[in-house]
Amino acid sequence: MQKIRTYALPIAMLLGVVAHDIADSIGFLTPYLLFLMLLVSYSKLDFRAMRLSPMYGWMLAGQIVLAWVVYGLVCLWNPIVAEGAFICLFCPTATSAPVVAAMLGGNLSLLVGYSLLCNIVVALLSPLFFSFIGVNTELVFVDSCLIICRQVLPLLLLPLLIAAMVGRFAPRVQEYVRSHQSISFYLWVVALFIVVGRSVNFVMQQPTDYIPKEIAMALLALLCCVAQFVLGRKIGAKYGDKVAGAQGMGQKNTVLAIWMALTYLHPIASVAPASYVIWQNIINSTQLALKVRKDGGK
Repeated sequence: MQKIRTYALPIAMLLGVVAHDIADSIGFLTPYLLFLMLLVSYSKLDFRAMRLSPMYGWMLAGQIVLAWVVYGLVCLWNPIVAEGAFICLFCPTATSAPVVAAMLGGNLSLLVGYSLLCNIVVALLSPLFFSFIGVNTELVFVDSCLIICRQVLPLLLLPLLIAAMVGRFAPRVQEYVRSHQSISFYLWVVALFIVVGRSVNFVMQQPTDYIPKEIAMALLALLCCVAQFVLGRKIGAKYGDKVAGAQGMGQKNTVLAIWMALTYLHPIASVAPASYVIWQNIINSTQLALKVRKDGGK
């Protein structure tokens, strides 16, 4: 079982690359898998421990400042590539970040709070920010905010609400789920196959004329990914949780990022977040495999 869990994630990614058409065809399962993963993870959440942390402010500030600095520098070379870098840095924390953080031993309560706050802040700021750099700015501010919130918040809040109700009215069920947290890992394996496959399929469908820009954005997405994991880890270390800090800043909601790029920016800029999802999952898969090996497969 230890060997299976150690190699399951890289195998899932490899299969996603090879069988990207199959992964894309079952992409509709992704929200349901994320929902179940969050529900399992939230079952061990201490709701009384959830509170705002000064760490949130530093992480949000780092994310926003870094996005604008990198955009300004890269824009001197190529505005479209700069848009791709911006969206990789500015887009909010992934809904799956608390799940991965929990599997890595991070503070679940801390990251759930940040994930909610980050998604709300990005929903409010994105219409304003994209009015400066976007090419499609006809969306009304309130409508744009509502679209983003509608795509993200139900998936974050509904499992949280159900987990709280189960803990209140069915404690035995909650205890059973708490003692079977490995379910999240296997759900993540399936989700990883789908996400990687869909990203590969998406990139392959882009016009061949943009291949040089696509390569540049893929490499820049890698630099953005590593930088955010490192910066988040450093910020988290100051508040006693490197894992939560790294996941909060490094793992991004790339589905939402691709939508924002296609809606506000040059369409080819969406290749950057599509590449980012591969890089962030390589990092997370490596971390999870190392932790499984360290824990002896438990």
